Amino acid sequence: MATDEEEIEALRRKRLQELQQQQATAELIRQEQLRQQIELQKRAILRQILTPDARARLTNIKMVKPEFAEQLELQLIQLAQTGQLKSQINDEQLKELLRKIEGRKKEIKIRRV
Repeated sequence: MATDEEEIEALRRKRLQELQQQQATAELIRQEQLRQQIELQKRAILRQILTPDARARLTNIKMVKPEFAEQLELQLIQLAQTGQLKSQINDEQLKELLRKIEGRKKEIKIRRV
């Protein structure tokens, strides 16, 4: 009798573990789908607010400095959503924006003593 109960309990634990794994997998899939949907929306907005040359420059920046490009994309989208952009940003305007952003960064100097 004890072995039957132990087997049943072992089967329950195994089934519970399987269900937990399925839920974890389903959650990961949902998160990935949400991430992809957000990325598609970002691309669509950037396509509207940037000229092809500016998008190409942003793509190049993304290859070299992905975190910086991500921040830049979010700033551009925020400008567009708040109505601060009157027309598409061209390559020269994007370069100027990049110069302003770079100018804000503090210079770090290392001195040897």
